[in-house]
Amino acid sequence: MPKKAGTEKWKKKRRQEYLEMKQYRYYIFCEGQQTEPSYFVGFKKMIEENPIYKDMVLIEIEPCQAETMRVIGMAEDYVEKNKIQKGQVWCVYDKDSFPAEHFNGVEERVNSLNKINPELQYHAAWSNECIEFWFLLHFAYYTANNHRTEYISFLNDKFKELGIGKYQKNMNGIFTILMEYGNPRLAIRYAKRIIKDGEGKTPTEIAPGTKVYELVEELAKYLPERFTNKFLEDLEFKSSFSYCFKK
Repeated sequence: MPKKAGTEKWKKKRRQEYLEMKQYRYYIFCEGQQTEPSYFVGFKKMIEENPIYKDMVLIEIEPCQAETMRVIGMAEDYVEKNKIQKGQVWCVYDKDSFPAEHFNGVEERVNSLNKINPELQYHAAWSNECIEFWFLLHFAYYTANNHRTEYISFLNDKFKELGIGKYQKNMNGIFTILMEYGNPRLAIRYAKRIIKDGEGKTPTEIAPGTKVYELVEELAKYLPERFTNKFLEDLEFKSSFSYCFKK
């Protein structure tokens, strides 16, 4: 066997052994190259530093730099290439100026894929119009259907008011800033209220709106407990969830 082929086989075997150790697996595909990945890297780092869950949770973050439907396509290609059979695949993407059929099409594709393998489930964590709307909800309940530049302007004003400086799409530490200066628990509550009010509507018709909170709720379960209570309402669930793995 050629040396290179042998090395590749060894790498695949090691990766499979590594995956088998992880009970909870999250594959996050972000439309953006910097803003969304930077935010979720904050979760990843904190979870990997949590001694209770660091050996149980796998989080892989893939910046796609692609529009809506291509994000789900790249996720499918990744799953097939790496022979992934178990876990949660999350597509994080914005409406921006993309056609409604593309934006809505991701959820439709997700629903179709989820009928194939119950152990491998896809999710659409969309924002209409952009991820900044999710960030904004950490500071206010906001329902005005404005252009995405208005959300960025709101964040600029709020960050200056807090002495953080100007908001930038690729700013470092956005996860920590929102957790320490904003209110993630209220952001989740606000986002849920907006989705509930838009029940029966397509993602394009829920404007503004976001389902990023669903992924945030998933990941927040694995944060150190002193940070989890910044995100989740049901701390009794968190405590019992932790206890299961402390025994």
